Amino acid sequence: MTEKHIKLGLFGFGCVGQGLYDILNHSQGLKADIEKICVKDHAKKRKIDAKYFTYDKEDILNRKDLDVIVELIDNSQDAYEIVSRALNNGVSVVTANKKMLAENFEALYQLQEKNNVALIYEGSAGGSIPIIRNLEEYYDNELLSSIRGLLNGSCNYILTRMELENMDYGKALGMAQECGFAESDPWLDVAGYDTMYKLILLTVHSFGIILKPEQVLTLGIQNISFDDITYAKEKGLRIKLIATAHKVGDKFRVYALPHFVNKESDLYNVLYENNGVEVEGAYSCKQTFVGKGAGSHPTGSAVLSDISALTYHYKYGYKKLKKLRQQHKGNFDSGKLLDVDFDIKVYIRFADKNDLKGIEIVAVEEEFKSAKTNYIVATVKFNSLFDLKGKQDSKLFVCVV
Repeated sequence: MTEKHIKLGLFGFGCVGQGLYDILNHSQGLKADIEKICVKDHAKKRKIDAKYFTYDKEDILNRKDLDVIVELIDNSQDAYEIVSRALNNGVSVVTANKKMLAENFEALYQLQEKNNVALIYEGSAGGSIPIIRNLEEYYDNELLSSIRGLLNGSCNYILTRMELENMDYGKALGMAQECGFAESDPWLDVAGYDTMYKLILLTVHSFGIILKPEQVLTLGIQNISFDDITYAKEKGLRIKLIATAHKVGDKFRVYALPHFVNKESDLYNVLYENNGVEVEGAYSCKQTFVGKGAGSHPTGSAVLSDISALTYHYKYGYKKLKKLRQQHKGNFDSGKLLDVDFDIKVYIRFADKNDLKGIEIVAVEEEFKSAKTNYIVATVKFNSLFDLKGKQDSKLFVCVV
């Protein structure tokens, strides 16, 4: 197919939006122009001419001459309205909004099918790593057994600085914010939600199952202390926040949790804001993708790649999703394929043993108490950890051993 010149409408001119603008202006050969940019803040100074900006979304959504809408705003509800309206108008969309996608995936999938348009979102997971496209194209007929990854550059940056530079959590977080890797409100990053949203997207393309955020166990690094880093160092390990989806029999175990990682793992040496994704298949065995996972230009480059793909009329095929639905005859509840009834070995640091109430402990392998810190290494019931998800008052740090 021949490449065509396309006109873009852009929502959002923050970190990623500005990165996209910079890269687009230096692109070699891509025939695309940003016609209008919709933003909210009237007072904010912009680095390009004011004629490009509007504060009314209708100035973009009502235009008939745009080929692609690019959505790069923070608010997931507003983003869903923009994206769904564009798709219903017959306009293809590029987005990097992983929260919006994960919360509304079923509806967005149906809109693509109904209106025969493309919704592409490489920039929503893995930063500059082309992982979604690889899952769609290279692994589309592969029987995958697992996908594991470091999907949040902010968390990886914080954990790296804590370990390699003996830095406390608060200072490392502050530096991540200064570098533009973490938001001013970092909760979605450090509590694991950003990782979980991305995992939901990768699970669709790896296995064909659509999960809801409330179905995926998610625990973050917000309660980590230097005691945990020291424990890992003493054992030759590193702490990483890892998204995991793997097949066990005819079911799937899907979660985003901190892990102790040893030197044999390909993820061990993925440091600072880099992301890394391991894909393991029945025939292709294990392959690892590594690249920049945070920052304006790495994510902007992924968005630009999506725009370029649309000039060749690209769209996701969703082969595994469609095959699964054919097998189950229709709109199947993928949650029925989730396995949450199994045992998992974890390290838990706590201040008071009462904090462990609600966690079903099967067996304790190691226990340590001191005036400074307390922890156990124990096998627990996986589903009992769900009570900790999203609890901002919890002081426990949980890490898979």
